[in-house]
Amino acid sequence: MGIFQKPALKVRSKAKSNVPEGLWIKCPSCGEVITRNEFSQNLQVCPKCQHHLMIGARSRIESLVDPGSFRERDAEMLSLDSLKFRGVATYEERLETYRKKTGLKDAVITGDAALGGHPIGLAVMDFSFIAATMGSVVGEKITRIIERATEKKWPVIIISASGGARMYEGMLSLMQMAKTSGALARQAEAQLPYISVLTNPTTAGVMASYASLGDIIVAEPKCMIGFAGPRVIRETTHQELPKGFQTAEFLQEHGLVDMIISRHRMRGVLSQLLDFLDRGQ
Repeated sequence: MGIFQKPALKVRSKAKSNVPEGLWIKCPSCGEVITRNEFSQNLQVCPKCQHHLMIGARSRIESLVDPGSFRERDAEMLSLDSLKFRGVATYEERLETYRKKTGLKDAVITGDAALGGHPIGLAVMDFSFIAATMGSVVGEKITRIIERATEKKWPVIIISASGGARMYEGMLSLMQMAKTSGALARQAEAQLPYISVLTNPTTAGVMASYASLGDIIVAEPKCMIGFAGPRVIRETTHQELPKGFQTAEFLQEHGLVDMIISRHRMRGVLSQLLDFLDRGQ
């Protein structure tokens, strides 16, 4: 028998936290930890470093247009699995998953609205729905709201955020680049304004079509803007790329972006731009 007896170890059970899960969010830029509610009230902008997190399409619309002025168009339009895409999950299964997850029918919300008293045709993309990729429904809804604005002689504002064309729809997705660009060409022929707002990220087929065709192109701070990824560009050109070459600030310096506007100032600045453009009509 041993002289010393090992004491029994008492393992303290983890106390249950009364704090609900998901209550806090950490800023990916500065590391500040604040409540999700505070982030939401601040339009998904970090109060410490002003980093802009992604914001849903409906929240953005609410923060942007005149109260009670938005009237959604083509809300029930749904994507179809025309190519019978098959992978780990079918395209139809993916669509249904994202519809339940986001409460959206697809990656863009379009409609009539007023901003600073000016009637506008508005399209707002939502990155939470399959990375806001552009399929047939996205292209059709955006084309229709542009055509409606042209008929009504209204300005158009499109707020873009996208990973590009939707691979599940193949060539049908790529066709939307030409269709939306054609509708904007008719808007331009009618001498009606189009303001393009770029948010993080705006890339690939969307950037190569309607996102880059604005009479005025504005962007949120530090958002990623580009066509291909840095690795693809580097391997294609065999050149070292400038630091931050796909940021809004770099593109403003080189002439693609006209203005960089924080989310809190977006409504006021867009209203001023519409005032200015209206006087020029």
